Amino acid sequence: MPHRYLVKDIAFQAGLSTATVDRVLNARTGVRGQTAARVESAIRELERQEGNLARGGKTFVVDVVMEAPERFTSEVRAAFETEAGAYFPSMFRQRFHFAERMEHAAFAAHLDRIRLRGSDGVVIKAPDIKAIRAAVSRLSSTGIPVLTLVTDLPGSSRLAYAGMDNGAAGRTAAYLLALALGESGGRVLVTLSSSQFRGEEERVTGFREALRQDHPTLTMTEISEGFGRDEQTGALAHHAINTNPDICAVYSVGGGNRSILDAFAAARRPCRAFVAHDLDADNRALLGTKRISFVLHHDLKADIRNVYRLILEHTRILPRSQTSLLSEIGIFSPYNFERV
Repeated sequence: MPHRYLVKDIAFQAGLSTATVDRVLNARTGVRGQTAARVESAIRELERQEGNLARGGKTFVVDVVMEAPERFTSEVRAAFETEAGAYFPSMFRQRFHFAERMEHAAFAAHLDRIRLRGSDGVVIKAPDIKAIRAAVSRLSSTGIPVLTLVTDLPGSSRLAYAGMDNGAAGRTAAYLLALALGESGGRVLVTLSSSQFRGEEERVTGFREALRQDHPTLTMTEISEGFGRDEQTGALAHHAINTNPDICAVYSVGGGNRSILDAFAAARRPCRAFVAHDLDADNRALLGTKRISFVLHHDLKADIRNVYRLILEHTRILPRSQTSLLSEIGIFSPYNFERV
């Protein structure tokens, strides 16, 4: 495994001990494949960041911990790396800790390891549960700022939330589907990755309120706990579609959109309108072929710039500002997404 970095730097980036990294680099026995992969990933991260570090200025290390599908975390990684020099000469290095599924206790333990190792800031996308809020409190008590991205932990001691107004996004989805379905209305399949993510629950709450107040011809059937994975989400969608013959549209809060469309096709049922979130690679392809109708999108790069700014404000390198942390909600159709 060729590299030009100090073992301690690789260990710091990987979140491992120097002894473990030394065993991996020297191909000694007793090393798990997952540990070797973490070392390889750390070296790649150092290589990507080397150009920015050469530009000078104070460097801050930020840990990004997320439970989310790879299609989303790849977008997050790109945004963090692109915006790392947004506040030059201050620079940011990132340590990414991503998993499609992470047990709650493991997530909290991971935050505790970061606290013991040290960090200039921690950014998380996490379920809103007691164990994780407690781990956030322990981080904050040591002076490490914690920021939530995309989905919030309002009962915790996190410094701030960066992302869209999720309730407004849900109301916007209801409005778009009401326009698309017309006076006849219909039943909408609303899909969450998990009900434990506060941001997704806020979207569904906004959607439900809009239906009750403004769109009485629309009804909804809700499914969750597919965790954005195609196989699990597809199975849930298939059951819901076959159980509810009047489902004719989708508001996809949590992803897995190809599998949802496949479930309609398997049931030989049309999907008259489909609203999704995020302009990731999957949704771009589905918009391009007009298989989905609208995508609600917020600028992740703007969110990351806000995260970096808040860390600099926390360390008093930048003065406190009154800039809003809520992202604008963009509405994209098959006709206006390609240049974004």
